[in-house]
Amino acid sequence: MSENPMKEIKIGKVVVNISVGQSGQPLSNAMQILESVTGQAPNQRPAKSSIRPWGLRKGEPMACAVTLRGEKADKFLQKAFTAIRHELNPRSFDKDGNFAFGIKEHIDIPGTRYDPQMGIIGMDVAVALERAGYRVSRRKRARSKVGTSHRITPEEAREFISETYDVKMGLE
Repeated sequence: MSENPMKEIKIGKVVVNISVGQSGQPLSNAMQILESVTGQAPNQRPAKSSIRPWGLRKGEPMACAVTLRGEKADKFLQKAFTAIRHELNPRSFDKDGNFAFGIKEHIDIPGTRYDPQMGIIGMDVAVALERAGYRVSRRKRARSKVGTSHRITPEEAREFISETYDVKMGLE
C-alpha cells in the first residue's frame, strides 16, 4: 500500500446528548430512551449555572449523555445517518474535522418504537475524528501537540464521511 497508514482517518468517539432542562421524570425517560438507542448506560449532566426564569438550579441534573467508541460508535452512526436521511450540512464541520448534527425525533432512528409514556425526544450527536498518533495530545507522560500537517481538515473529514457512510453534503 503506497498511502501512509498514519494518515488514515477513524472515528475517535461519538457523544450522544439529550438535554431536557429539568430533573425528575423527563430526565429518567430521556435516560431510558438513550440507553435503548445506544445500548449503553448514560450518565447525568448537571446544570453549570442557575437560571431562575427556567427554574434551573446549579448542580441539578438536567441532561444525559453517552460516549461511544469503536464498533458501538460505528453502528450507532450508521443508524443516526439513516435518521437524518444520509445528508449533512457542510457547515457542521469545525476546523479540526469534527462535526455535529441533531436528530429531531428519536423514533426516526431505525429499530426504535414509539412509547406514549416516554414521549418523543430529540438528541445531539457530536463526532470526533482522529488519526493514528493523536494519543500524544492525551497521554500523561511526554504530552505533545499534534502537528498541523497531521491534523484533519474539514475537507478531509467531509470526504471520509461521504465515502464511509454514504452521506451527501447538503446545500448550505
